[in-house]
Amino acid sequence: MMTQNLLVELLVEELPPKSLKQLGDSFARLLAASLEMQGLMSKDAPVTAFATPRRLAVHIGNVAAQAADKAVTQKLMPVKVGLDAQGQATPPLLKKLASLGADASVVPQLKRALDGKTETLFWDSIATGISLTDGVQKALQEAITQLPIPKVMTYQLADGWQSVNFVRPVHALAALHGADIVSVNILGLQAGRETQGHRFAAKINPIVLHNADSYAQQLSTEGAVIAGFAERRAEITRQLTSAAAQEQLTLIDDDALLDEVTALVEHPNVLVGTFGAAFLQVPQECLILTMKANQKYFPLLDAQGKLANKFLLVSNIRPIDSAQVIAGNERVVRSRLADAKFFFDQDRKKTLASRVPELNRVVYHNKLGTLGERSKRVLTIAKAIGLELGGEALANQADQAANLAKADLLTEMVGEFPELQGIMGNYYARHDGFSEPIAQAIEDHYKPRFAGDALPRNPVGVCVALADKLETLVGLFGIQQMPTGDKDPFALRRHALGVIRILIEKELRLSLDMLLKQAKDAFAAQLIKENDFIFDLKIFIFDRLDSISREQGYRPQEIEAVLSFLPPYLIQVPRRLEAVRAFSDLPEAASLAAAYKRIHNILEKDMKKGPMPGVGSVRNLFIDIHFLMEPAEILLFNALNTIKPQADEAFEAGQYTQSLQLLAALKEPVDAFFDSVMVYTDDANLRANRLNLLTLLRDAMNRVADLSKLAVN
Repeated sequence: MMTQNLLVELLVEELPPKSLKQLGDSFARLLAASLEMQGLMSKDAPVTAFATPRRLAVHIGNVAAQAADKAVTQKLMPVKVGLDAQGQATPPLLKKLASLGADASVVPQLKRALDGKTETLFWDSIATGISLTDGVQKALQEAITQLPIPKVMTYQLADGWQSVNFVRPVHALAALHGADIVSVNILGLQAGRETQGHRFAAKINPIVLHNADSYAQQLSTEGAVIAGFAERRAEITRQLTSAAAQEQLTLIDDDALLDEVTALVEHPNVLVGTFGAAFLQVPQECLILTMKANQKYFPLLDAQGKLANKFLLVSNIRPIDSAQVIAGNERVVRSRLADAKFFFDQDRKKTLASRVPELNRVVYHNKLGTLGERSKRVLTIAKAIGLELGGEALANQADQAANLAKADLLTEMVGEFPELQGIMGNYYARHDGFSEPIAQAIEDHYKPRFAGDALPRNPVGVCVALADKLETLVGLFGIQQMPTGDKDPFALRRHALGVIRILIEKELRLSLDMLLKQAKDAFAAQLIKENDFIFDLKIFIFDRLDSISREQGYRPQEIEAVLSFLPPYLIQVPRRLEAVRAFSDLPEAASLAAAYKRIHNILEKDMKKGPMPGVGSVRNLFIDIHFLMEPAEILLFNALNTIKPQADEAFEAGQYTQSLQLLAALKEPVDAFFDSVMVYTDDANLRANRLNLLTLLRDAMNRVADLSKLAVN
């Protein structure tokens, strides 16, 4: 069947910039998926999405004018309902056939087959393939309905009577199959071949599209619009990099800002602006955030990584003389930076310590009290951690930093820019005369804030960061505010990952059980009732550790082998995983894992039977050499006596890989034991002795991980 390329475009009012890329990709994907489902295009047909502030469009290759006919089998009804005693069609059958566009003439062609236990009538027919017009109409309606629109607008159509819903008002619809218009309509608009170029820079408006393939070129040459999001982003990046290099400055990488600016312009033009050097006295984080968040400017850094008093702006117009555009933007940025300077100057008139009592007037959570109460709990936990890690000196520093950690939330700068929490606390603490470790800890106690973020820089920051995250986790789990499904309004998964990363990457030998108990003890009894939530929280943390380990490339069975024991010190987990990975690669691993699983099952079954009579119960693990009768059990006993002390010594030294590799030498004695020794012999003394031997073997093998998890089922 002959195919041509298809173009569909919605011309709209300015779309929300933060959603534009997703809207453009979704529009293309949904439209193509529907056409493929209807048989109008193949799965491998090329699909190109276009998205600018004023349009969503898609170009699809090799779209058929009509889908191919296909054979279909339709179930009609039970034979006893559709045919009378003489085999003639009943009224219900005739009615059903009429609804399918057939009549009584097809009754002789109907087939009978069992549907479950009921004999049923089926009709084999040929369904005519859908036409392109009908297919595109259906695809458009589905795509518009399913678009991930953050907030729908309701607006009136040109007739003044009808209203429709979409993300923004749509002004034109273009649909071309090759050079031919596809006669579809949506949102009160009939498809044509016209579109609009840039509001001010277009050479021709409206633009009359020649065919589906000329869309991007005509928009560029006639309309001064770069239609493709990726192409426009690449052009902005090129101009930004070039402009920064000419100024001998460095651009700050910010993909989110670049995406947002790409969604704001159709005809990018990068210009260089300047602001007064006096503003550089304000912390550069404040200036950078002001320029990015409020003005969508790109700040520049000098060779030392310090903020320069120049910035790059991306204009949507290219006047002959850009001086007025630059001057206008410089006036706006001066006003914004003046606000930041005012906030900074005002905030420093009051010390952080003087703000701490005010935290008691700010509600943190209606069940967990005020920010002041939360700060005291964090302080208590941080001080306890400090004692564990560095004694009284570190505990006192952690106490001081935790006391001040939340005070900057009450400053005007953080009130204006919440993203600066902690950062401003660092600056204000320095201004108040606090030491570097204290000031850094105030900033760092929020870290890590996201995946890949840096960890606290010093031990004081580590104490407060751990305390802050543990207090949040214990408090919210304690009042049953756990994450459900995708919903995690308090970012508890992020807090758990932060605890894991700090404990492991900072190599802290702190027991997770101890930390959770210290955090729970910091809460008043009336806030958190006694229940099992601490165990649930512990499992929650280990679930996050499981996810991290999978991302690092460990196999699920290796992770389960290590984490099923809930190791008390998370610092041990990476080395245990490495050891299990190394053990898994040994030729003896599969056999030993299977043997371990067999041992585990035997002992589990035996424990359910309760204590047994005879010499040596499983409880005291005494092995009487007089009851070692078979050569294979003597061999295993001697091998275990030789290897177990060495493996235990390696384990205690933290050499987990070596510990497991030493155990690999037990393969032959273990195989021989199971080949020739009957554990459940009738002699109670022999049976008890052999069960004790297996218990010692299990205990030797399961110190690093549960090796039974490595066994192939």
